[in-house]
Amino acid sequence: MRAATLLRGPSLWLLMAGALALGLREGAVWWGLETDNRTIAALRSGHDLIVGPDAADAVAYARLDFLLFRDRLDEAEPFVERLARSRDDGLAAEALLAAGNARMRRAIDLVEAGRIDDAIPFVGLAKRRYMEGLRRRPGHWSLKYDLDVAMRLVRDFPELEVTGDDDVPATPKKLWTELPGLPKGLP
Repeated sequence: MRAATLLRGPSLWLLMAGALALGLREGAVWWGLETDNRTIAALRSGHDLIVGPDAADAVAYARLDFLLFRDRLDEAEPFVERLARSRDDGLAAEALLAAGNARMRRAIDLVEAGRIDDAIPFVGLAKRRYMEGLRRRPGHWSLKYDLDVAMRLVRDFPELEVTGDDDVPATPKKLWTELPGLPKGLP
């Protein structure tokens, strides 16, 4: 009986130490999630917080959303690239959609201001983001729709191959504009 009592004492201490270690680990996870939630809430309420490269994907997306809403596209680009490589296809597609929509908003603002030539690169970047998102989530309706709008806004025409025998005029005539106008209504 005395041997069972001696074994019970150390095994109880070992069990208590294991439970304490597990509790500490779960507490650290909870604290990290709570910190992430506070950061996300602050970003959504308009506070400009710096988010590090090792932040959780949800925090990085909140920072991306903050920057895109304020039309700070250059600052948002590293977050778009990071989230595009995320393991979560849904989050990656949403980040690419948000980035594409921000570029399209900028392009539409430029078109409305009469700066059509300046808008074309923004539409091209938006189309690229939409296509990247569709590679991650092929059935994403918003990505398909927005890509269709962007494709109607600036059409992609195949390039003609030029051989050495062909005479290429110095300044080719434009038969139509690359940016026909803003589409109205549904496709």
